[in-house]
Amino acid sequence: MPLSIDHDYITRTLVDLVRINSVNPSLAADGAGEGEIAAYIEGALRRIGLDVETQEPLSGRKNVIGMLPGAGGGRSLMLNAHTDTVGVEGMAAPFSGDIRDGRVYGRGAFDMKASAAACLGMLKALVDEGIQPGGDVYFTAVIDEEAGSAGTEAIVANYHADAAIITEPTGLRVCGGHRGFWNIEITTTGRAAHGSHYETGIDANTMMGRLLVEIEKLAQDLITQAGHPLLGPSSVHVPLIQGGTSRYVYAAQCRAELEWRSIPGEDRDSMVAVLQAFVDRLHTADPQFRATITPLFGRDSYAVAPDAPIVQAVSQAAQRIRGVDPGFYGEKWWMDSALLGSAGIETVIIGPAGGGAHAAVEWVELDSVMMFTRILAEATLDFCRAGG
Repeated sequence: MPLSIDHDYITRTLVDLVRINSVNPSLAADGAGEGEIAAYIEGALRRIGLDVETQEPLSGRKNVIGMLPGAGGGRSLMLNAHTDTVGVEGMAAPFSGDIRDGRVYGRGAFDMKASAAACLGMLKALVDEGIQPGGDVYFTAVIDEEAGSAGTEAIVANYHADAAIITEPTGLRVCGGHRGFWNIEITTTGRAAHGSHYETGIDANTMMGRLLVEIEKLAQDLITQAGHPLLGPSSVHVPLIQGGTSRYVYAAQCRAELEWRSIPGEDRDSMVAVLQAFVDRLHTADPQFRATITPLFGRDSYAVAPDAPIVQAVSQAAQRIRGVDPGFYGEKWWMDSALLGSAGIETVIIGPAGGGAHAAVEWVELDSVMMFTRILAEATLDFCRAGG
């Protein structure tokens, strides 16, 4: 017998969540943070009847963890959704939660408050019908995914499950991984001198130009490679550069930041090694060429095997509910799934359909949210069943 999903509850919860300002304060000076939305979700979980705990990875910003105990003998599962959003600049009514033509509008509706509402709706349905999975089910509503991922970092330091579902929006397709990223600082060093003193000045900016030529060759080479079977090739670009202090002075220093979008097999050290080889070769050709490579911040890529039990449970549930093959693909951008994967938790990504993530008009399709709730329920019961 199909599980009875409370559509009104899910819709009402989604609208309530969108109407809460949870803009990440690391991204916008007037960001309200996740305090109010965490309190809302904590209350919702307690009313459902789950065991609830909180963490405070950053001051005033709480993770909320709800746990539905299993009957025993089954695998445990973690559902994950982030509660922060990006900023609202350019949005006419960012926290309206308006419903028009089967869509809910507002910041975070798609990315990813609809997923949080679906998780709550699924857990409520299980409790209302007295259905107890074989293994424990956790719902982790986490802070800071849009900036530093302090929320999921705190989760993996204190909680573990046999598998996880990151409920980022995917249009109800099954996502098996994503590329990583690393920001790397490059600094070339010259010698300051008056612009007329060519005999003493060394231009750090033109030194950087030599290195940029090598990086451009690398960028073109990477994107022509087959790369990873799920994620495609890695890529490199230089989004920031600054050098010199005056139009009449040889630049003593030029600083650039490189972003390397990585695939499995590439990590911080391997990227730095490639760049250092460029520096070494240029220095050999010209001993006056000097540059330093400094990794700043980054995250590794992630990919899960298509035959992993959690992938199979989600894929089969999506196939049954949707009536079509949900596919299996990889995303180009980063998600918290890499943190779960590095903690030994096999993770798959799936979420509802919509559009406008990080854009001036954001929306989610209500029908897809309800369908996603059913997919979550079937996948959870299948994966967590006793003897599974």
